[in-house]
Amino acid sequence: MAFLDGTVVNIALRVLGADLDATLTQLQWVVNAYLLTLSALILVGGSLADRLGRRRIYLVGVVGFALASLGCGLAPTVEVLIAARLLQGVCGALLTPGSLALIQASLHPDDRARAIGTWSGLTSIAILAGPFVGGWLIDLASWRWIFFINLPLAAVVVALCLRFVPESREPVGAGTRFDLPGAATSAVALAALTYVLTEAAGLSGATVGLLTGIAVLAAIAFGVRERRTAHPLVPLSLFADRAFSTANAMTLLVYGALGATSFFLTLQLQVSVGMSPLQAGLASLPITGLLIVFSGRAGALAGRIGPRVPMSLGPLLAAAGTWLLVGVDAGTTYVSGVLPGVVLFGAGLTLLVAPLTASVLAAAPDAHAGVASGINNAIARTGGLLAVAALPAAVGLGGADYRDPEVFTAGYAAAQMICAVLLALGGIVSWVGLRPGRHTTQEL
Repeated sequence: MAFLDGTVVNIALRVLGADLDATLTQLQWVVNAYLLTLSALILVGGSLADRLGRRRIYLVGVVGFALASLGCGLAPTVEVLIAARLLQGVCGALLTPGSLALIQASLHPDDRARAIGTWSGLTSIAILAGPFVGGWLIDLASWRWIFFINLPLAAVVVALCLRFVPESREPVGAGTRFDLPGAATSAVALAALTYVLTEAAGLSGATVGLLTGIAVLAAIAFGVRERRTAHPLVPLSLFADRAFSTANAMTLLVYGALGATSFFLTLQLQVSVGMSPLQAGLASLPITGLLIVFSGRAGALAGRIGPRVPMSLGPLLAAAGTWLLVGVDAGTTYVSGVLPGVVLFGAGLTLLVAPLTASVLAAAPDAHAGVASGINNAIARTGGLLAVAALPAAVGLGGADYRDPEVFTAGYAAAQMICAVLLALGGIVSWVGLRPGRHTTQEL
């Protein structure tokens, strides 16, 4: 649910924008409100899961997510929808790291690599199936059902979790306290930066400077706090490992490009190519198929040869696929103009997602499983958040431009070229930062 709702809304943007009379900036906030609270609080969710019980926090997140989804589906205005999306992100921050921490804590070490590969594949499938699921629900009923669908899913998840998932937590000393200052300063830094990037065109120079200064000061305060406290929200010692830092740097670049590519492509297919929401959603279905079939095999391959090659080659293939999608416009046909880029993009993602997750978790001791998962998920969502916030203004789009095919196409092409560059940089970072050899993940 959490990963699906990160992208399912993209396919509905044009329809809900017309229904709720929203501007492009408001549509950005429909996407980014969720990503903002998810990114800012996912570290809190991971830490709470380790301390208070992984199953408990996971269930709180699932139930809260369902209630927030109900609010999204019933929203009478775009402002109410944005507020409900903020609450969705809060609950997503509880259930997302909890899910992976449950795997890490419950399974034998020999079984974890395959389980993590399956988890990575399914979460990536959820991300990429979002446009298809959203398009189908919009054509069948309305955009509101992309949120209502979470209610029966949540009921099933709660029932299964109560029946099959054991509780687990890490022992915490009597003097241990939760890192509230760390959580607050990280949230303030991310919120201020996101607001500046999204609203910059409508803000005065003084306001932009003030908010940027707040973001920088809050980020510095976060770093100082985490270095000095005995019980940090983010153990900075994890980043002393070169491979852990490399994997997270690659995550920021790749998932930033992934979020922006999905945002722009789903709009372009409807605004300029003239596809329905369902047709636009079906356009990315080959990516889902590739991940279903090959994600587990990619994880097994990385286990044999090490993550360096798949985590370097994967982003480069995805960059090539994104470059092929630059030319999508009003005269594009799906088979010749969209499918080749989608397939190449999907092949790249299939190579990188499982090795990436396994590398991050292998770097952390079991006691920090939730925190390590939270860090990587926070960085992934932050990448998408910042890219979607910054790129529309960077390529000259705003207001009602998403309703004008000619204007939107020019901005779309520029945005996709930037995304291709980000993906290529992700591959280069992995090649330079990761050690060669089959034992790379074990050495973390």
